[in-house]
Amino acid sequence: MKSLAKFLFATGTAIAVAVLLVLFWPVSLAEPKLLVRVPAGASLRLAAQSLNEQGVGVPAWVISGVGRLAGLSTSIKAGSYEFDQGIALWALLRKLSSGDTSQSEVLFVEGATFRELRARLNAQPEIIHSTRDMANHAIMAKLGMDGQSPEGWFFPDTYRFDKRSADIEVLQRALSAMQKQLNVVWQGREPGLPLKNPYELLILASIVEKETGAAADRTQIAGVFINRLRQGMRLQTDPTVIYGLGEQFDGNLRKADLQRDTPHNTYTRSGLPPTPICMPGLAALQAAAHPAKTDALYFVARGDGTSQFSATLDAHNQAVNQFQRGKP
Repeated sequence: MKSLAKFLFATGTAIAVAVLLVLFWPVSLAEPKLLVRVPAGASLRLAAQSLNEQGVGVPAWVISGVGRLAGLSTSIKAGSYEFDQGIALWALLRKLSSGDTSQSEVLFVEGATFRELRARLNAQPEIIHSTRDMANHAIMAKLGMDGQSPEGWFFPDTYRFDKRSADIEVLQRALSAMQKQLNVVWQGREPGLPLKNPYELLILASIVEKETGAAADRTQIAGVFINRLRQGMRLQTDPTVIYGLGEQFDGNLRKADLQRDTPHNTYTRSGLPPTPICMPGLAALQAAAHPAKTDALYFVARGDGTSQFSATLDAHNQAVNQFQRGKP
């Protein structure tokens, strides 16, 4: 009887030692710093298989078995994880169950165009570039907005993402954010604006974004454009012309450019352009929805970031002479 007890104790001790070795012995990784991704909705078994296939040198059945014994069967979280060579299996599993993912971020800046936004995404080394070779219309179709121009539809902000996420996921978040902000701003807009729908507000906000040098002038600039729309005057705003020129613009806007007709040239065409010309921020959206009550129809840059506003053409011409041509 005593011999059996000793045997069982010895066997139990051996098992305990083996378990401890499995839990705390350094795990072999395919790289000194290994980045792996656990797919969304994966069970512990599938997560273990995925880890093994991506370079974690522990059999999948061992990872899943230890995870079950540790009570982690239902707490494994999807995402990207970074492991250092020598991490113990227990620490690895704890990281997966706590959702301690490895993340990066990308900044979408107010006033940037969709082409510039795509360049930022394509320059991100820690994201899967699923849209790199896709045309704009194909991207919008994938996002559920088939036939819609992408310009202006992505809210400028800093977006954190799990490393090895697909860029389309970031675009979807930015699109959803803009749709939400635009809907809220449109619902709370000033009554009586000469804007037919939220998209026209988005277009106007993009122009306000590009024309604003000083934040204090933003609602005044919006007020000028609203006044022009109400009176049937052409908006005559340079940023729309530049946008219409596209890659042909060399940084120097000439008189001939103002006379060259494109769908976005607000010197040759009346009303709003057909699409936004950039990503407007929340402040620009709010300015377009709540423009200043002003009699100004013109403005010109003073050269210090601010603008001089005028109600008449004569006053505007005087301001142009003073601030643009250096004449008193």
